[in-house]
Amino acid sequence: MTAAAAPPLPTPDQVMELLRGVIDPELGSNIVELGMAKGAEVGDDGVVTVTVALTTAGCPLRAQIQKDVRTRVESDPAVTKVRINWTEMTQEEKSAAMSTARWNAREQAPNSEIPSTTRVVTIASGKGGVGKSSVTVNLAVALAARGYTVGVMDADIGGFSVPRMLGIDGRLAGAEGEKKMVPHERRVGDGLLKVVSMRFLVDQEDSALMWRGFMLNRAVQHFVEDVRWGDMDYLLIDMPPGTGDVQMGLARMLPRAEAIIVTTPAVGAQKVAARAADMARKSYLRVAGVIENMSAFTCDHGQSYALFGTGGGEALASDIGVPLLGQVPLEPAVSAGGDTGAPVALGEGPAAEAFHAIAGRIVDEAIPPVDMAGCTARLLDSVEAALGPKGS
Repeated sequence: MTAAAAPPLPTPDQVMELLRGVIDPELGSNIVELGMAKGAEVGDDGVVTVTVALTTAGCPLRAQIQKDVRTRVESDPAVTKVRINWTEMTQEEKSAAMSTARWNAREQAPNSEIPSTTRVVTIASGKGGVGKSSVTVNLAVALAARGYTVGVMDADIGGFSVPRMLGIDGRLAGAEGEKKMVPHERRVGDGLLKVVSMRFLVDQEDSALMWRGFMLNRAVQHFVEDVRWGDMDYLLIDMPPGTGDVQMGLARMLPRAEAIIVTTPAVGAQKVAARAADMARKSYLRVAGVIENMSAFTCDHGQSYALFGTGGGEALASDIGVPLLGQVPLEPAVSAGGDTGAPVALGEGPAAEAFHAIAGRIVDEAIPPVDMAGCTARLLDSVEAALGPKGS
């Protein structure tokens, strides 16, 4: 049996494309556009050296930018290590960066209503039937239970199921005085869910939306641009299965998004799920981890049965070089909770414990929230001051 060929090294240009997913939280633009990413070198041993210029050596968000640079570049499977050379912008470069920030604040703000400090996470799968929507909903609940504000975008336009799983219904209302939609909300402990779905825009839940690529992308574009999301710690996007138009469109609209891949233990599902990871990487999105759903079923007598096989999640994570974030056992309560609008993560049991454990790994390791503590936001204040009063 021949060994698998090593993945090709990225080019410096490809590394710079990955860095477009690193957003300066204060200025709301990516570090390439702002001129902070000065260049990248790729060694034959897979070590990538990135030069980053900060607006000031004492930038309070340096640690956040460092973490994001490392996770983005390391998402390429051929990269063995990331080194960062820090430098400081000249006065001319700072002026150019501020000019770019002012331009974006004035001209490009409508391109997305999603705050730059929000962690955008696509929940993806290679095919349907693996419980991707159930994972999305229960992860959102588990994150909200930790006190976070979590947006849930149901981007499976033709197969919307998130509203039923969360027990939310009714038309989306418009924001007062503007042409924006306001998400439905549901409190979970100290946290909050903000939910948008095509279900809130059609008359009947069983209405068939027979749309092709352009219309599907336009619908998702409205969810990105025309929803008054407000402040959020996380935005989870329930993706349609596969690697089609919506996936490509969202990668262009939200280049800073990160992906979590859902699979079942079956080898067939694992092989198909690898395509979703491959597409994410080809779109320069970081794959943050794998979740194995529908793992072994344990009966009341304590006997476990691997009804869908074993090892798929671990094998997929190993193949694509990312962590296995957790395994969710096959449990009737998961399906029952989805049917009644009471997600299993709201209660107790093995599946609930699994979802809360995965949420903990996301927050602590895989995709930690942006920490603005200690940030003076002085650069953002400068931008707003330079723009002057609204309408001036």
